[in-house]
Amino acid sequence: MKIPAHLPLAVLVAAFALTACSGDVSGDGGDEGPAAGEAAAMDIETAKAEAAGNMPLGSVPGTVTLPPEARVAVTAPFPGAAVQIFVIEGESVRRGQPLAVVRAAEPLRIGGDLARANSELQVAEAQAARVATLADEGIVASARADEARARLEQARATLAENRRLAALAGAGPDGTMTLRAPITGRLSHVGVETGGPVDLAVAPFVIEAANAYRLDLSLPERLAGRVKPGMPVEVQLPGSGDAAAVTARGRIISVSPSIDPQTRSVMAKATIESVPGLVAGQNVLAAIASPAGPSEGVSVPSHAVTRIGGQPHVFVRGNGGFEPRAVTLAADAGDRAIISEGLAAGETIATSGIPELKAAAE
Repeated sequence: MKIPAHLPLAVLVAAFALTACSGDVSGDGGDEGPAAGEAAAMDIETAKAEAAGNMPLGSVPGTVTLPPEARVAVTAPFPGAAVQIFVIEGESVRRGQPLAVVRAAEPLRIGGDLARANSELQVAEAQAARVATLADEGIVASARADEARARLEQARATLAENRRLAALAGAGPDGTMTLRAPITGRLSHVGVETGGPVDLAVAPFVIEAANAYRLDLSLPERLAGRVKPGMPVEVQLPGSGDAAAVTARGRIISVSPSIDPQTRSVMAKATIESVPGLVAGQNVLAAIASPAGPSEGVSVPSHAVTRIGGQPHVFVRGNGGFEPRAVTLAADAGDRAIISEGLAAGETIATSGIPELKAAAE
């Protein structure tokens, strides 16, 4: 700085003092990192890392499916035409609820056969009794009585067969049959329309029991030998509106013995309980818990973890502000991330302003 020579001595001293102070301030500001400057300019929210009592092995993608026994097809015992349908696809039904009315010609024929079989049985009973009396009196041979009894048993068998067919049809006098729901659940398929044909080859209705689900999991290669049947799994479902998040729990039931050469992953299946918001076909993230016993690790909010250079990082508060620190992410389930290395329980991390801190760090 150029100082005019005619200024008084006191002014010169003050000028040099200001110059020195200005230089000190500039030097102090240079010591603080860019993340610290961002933190000073923003109101950063923080949280402490919490100890995780039983650290998961990892989080893997999965698809919610139904177990094989959860689907039941409703079929008609005889071909016919749908004259009335009471339900729509996706509707919840209870056991025994009418689904449709089908009219068929076969029940009418069965009704006629049943009436004839009943008449033939009455004739056979009377004839057998008469021949038995004659045989006892010695008028006819006993072989005639045996033949009459055989015809009686045949008539009884024919009547019983026609009664079973009539009960199977459940038909009225006009040949109409009412198809009913065999279980309580949800109609996943309605394959018939009013006036349309109903045959034996295709089920007009399929009902899903929504009280149990399965998870089809895709395990990464690193977990191929570590995941075993019986290990617990958890799926966190976000809440809607004012509803809180829901956690569904289950267990591994099977693990494929081989690795898929295309995806380099291992398929596994797990049971999962039925909770609100869980539907078949839904894609979820499942956390697989480690075997019983304590394991080291910390839990932090998921949104506090970011990636820098492809590696997971968190911003840890220090003396000079927030500094990025590389960590090892064990699992990320719902709103909590589990860190196995790089962060200790009790350390304070940033939970807001992450994009700004990341931009300053880069």
